[in-house]
Amino acid sequence: MSVTLADIQAARSVIAGQVLRTPMLPAPRLSALTGASVFVKYENLQVTNSFKERGALNKLASLTADERKRGVIAMSAGNHAQAVAYHAARLGIAATIVMPVTTPYVKVAATRSHGAEVVLDGETVFEAQARAATLANERNMIWVHPYDDPKVIAGQGTIALEMLEDEPDLDMLVVPVGGGGLIAGNAIAARGINPKIEIVGTEAALYPSMWNVLRGEDLPIGGPTLAEGIAVKTPGTETLPVVRELVSAIVLVDEVQLERAVNAYLTLQKTMVEGAGAAGLAALLAEPSRFAGRKVGLILSGGNIDARILASIMVRELEREQRIVSFRLTIPDRPGVLGVIATRLGELGANILEVNHKRLFLDVPAKGARLDITVEARDRIHVDEILAALSAEGYQPQRIEAGDME
Repeated sequence: MSVTLADIQAARSVIAGQVLRTPMLPAPRLSALTGASVFVKYENLQVTNSFKERGALNKLASLTADERKRGVIAMSAGNHAQAVAYHAARLGIAATIVMPVTTPYVKVAATRSHGAEVVLDGETVFEAQARAATLANERNMIWVHPYDDPKVIAGQGTIALEMLEDEPDLDMLVVPVGGGGLIAGNAIAARGINPKIEIVGTEAALYPSMWNVLRGEDLPIGGPTLAEGIAVKTPGTETLPVVRELVSAIVLVDEVQLERAVNAYLTLQKTMVEGAGAAGLAALLAEPSRFAGRKVGLILSGGNIDARILASIMVRELEREQRIVSFRLTIPDRPGVLGVIATRLGELGANILEVNHKRLFLDVPAKGARLDITVEARDRIHVDEILAALSAEGYQPQRIEAGDME
């Protein structure tokens, strides 16, 4: 392998004092949720809110004076971009970052705020890479690859050094997988310290690039994913041999599992996480039997998530838990009926979120009206109680999806 435990230990000395040694803490509520004994490494607490600072700084610090004058270029969906921009600015190095046009605005704005030139090109990281390669040749800049570089891999591996210092008896590390830089570095470090520790990777099901290569399969790749930070179509040539040798399994997680993991971090751990950063927890939700009873270290790799997306995830999870529910009533069209129903819902303990009152539908009696109501309830049992009460009073409520309300 092109990276050794000694390289990772050397990288730790290089980045010491310039990158935060993030806390690793037990997570009893996540343990109760998953059945594993969960410990979380909070890389979202870095200055740019992701682990990417480690590898980026280790690479930038290795450049010669001439290379620094030429400037650097990188392609990224956001976190590597911010890390390179931030540390390049600290070191006085000009930086150009190529980002997919689909990158959340919060990441684009953050990258620009560190003084980098941002070029938006392509729908995916793969397409952005092609533009970055062209610009690197045209401008004679130094390439800082997000994962396929020994210096970057070694920098990322410093996370496992810290994790095993804090919790030496971990049974497993569960690591998000995009191009493989994070899992490769940490697999080398962890297995170098404890050859018995198990390393499990987790990929977005829409981007099973490492899964396909390792298993000789051809699952389709592509589509909009919450985990855009690991939406990579081709694993790295430097990282693949490491993953093949040291990683025991790859778990694919779907979009619902990613949403649940983001919501769990927010509501149970009170911490911000992006889709890719929550992929490790999503793996525990996807395959709980694999991790049950094991002492598991999760790398919360990043917290850069768009506020609008986060709000949507929280509401969608409330709907899945039936704490937000919508139903339809056909009611007499006469004064006071709406007030009676609102009062009754209040008596039942339901919090009304939205009311849609319609008369002009052919499936409604001429002297009637359709009432679509969205309420907040305590749980599924409370919802059943509300609907049973309305049914007993002759309103005949029909459950509907919130998106079907017109």
